[in-house]
Amino acid sequence: MPSDTPTPRRVLILGAAPVQLLDLAGPVEVLAQAGRLHAMAAGLAQPTPLYDVTSHVVPAPGLAQTSAHLTFRPTESEASLLALTALDTLIVIGGEGARERAEDRQLQRLLRHLAPRARRLVSVCTGAFILAAAGLVEGRRVTTHWRYCAELARRHPRVIVDPEPIYIRDGALWTSAGVTAGMDLVLALIEEDHGHQLALAVARELVLFLRRPGDQKQFSAVLAAQSRGGARLSGLMAWMAENLHRPLNVEALAAQACLSPRQFARVFREETGVTPARFLEQLRVEAARRRLESGRGPLAAVVASCGFGTEETMRRAFLRQVGASPGDYRDRFLRPSSLKDMHP
Repeated sequence: MPSDTPTPRRVLILGAAPVQLLDLAGPVEVLAQAGRLHAMAAGLAQPTPLYDVTSHVVPAPGLAQTSAHLTFRPTESEASLLALTALDTLIVIGGEGARERAEDRQLQRLLRHLAPRARRLVSVCTGAFILAAAGLVEGRRVTTHWRYCAELARRHPRVIVDPEPIYIRDGALWTSAGVTAGMDLVLALIEEDHGHQLALAVARELVLFLRRPGDQKQFSAVLAAQSRGGARLSGLMAWMAENLHRPLNVEALAAQACLSPRQFARVFREETGVTPARFLEQLRVEAARRRLESGRGPLAAVVASCGFGTEETMRRAFLRQVGASPGDYRDRFLRPSSLKDMHP
């Protein structure tokens, strides 16, 4: 981490009551920890914030400030926000208010004033609804919480909604999926502003452990399959995830499910929307990605533990699922060895 103390970047968090509490608290805590850990690494006697964070939740009669019914004192008034001339980052957060009050006149007046003055525009979870209502993301690729992606696309057909990634960067626009994904996005902002080492240190301090790349899917393969109605086979899918090192052909899976191979293949496709082979490949790639990100062992060991059989089989699966070879993926996302012993 650099030893100098840069001027704090001005960050405003904006929402409409009731906001999702974690959408607000998560980014605030991540940004606060960045300043504290930077100061400790630089040997400074006093913590020096890297980010000057303020917030404003647009109220509404009869509505709580947060979905958790906790209240707090706003750090900015509407008048002070309208007087702002420059802002580093504007973070628009989600919650019931974002979905139900996205076109609120007071909220939109603030947003249209602030967005052009911000270097970087961010939404957390359903905060994307507010940006879309303002016409700020037309023709742009965005994401939001998986439960509301279809609704966002229906309400705003000129917005390109991608339901899979945990966060997306489209130029100076950053959008994230549900709640905790906002913390992953903010870690990425810290990395862009102050480097990989600080972002990783913050992740470790907050026990996020690993800074997840934005293209990681919102759902694991098991949860995605179960969400499509795979309750009957949920036990089998969990068993598959725990036994990837075994040769899991259709006959073995059918026997585990107490079905004939033909009946199993039909039921699996009906309940999950994918073939058993496709689902198994997704599970193996997921497991291999986790091992590669943490740097555990050579590629041959990853091949064996995840059940690919050969390195070429794993390479082809990665190219299909990830768009990169296992080696390229590890080079991009592996935690640097120089950071293994770093603990502020």
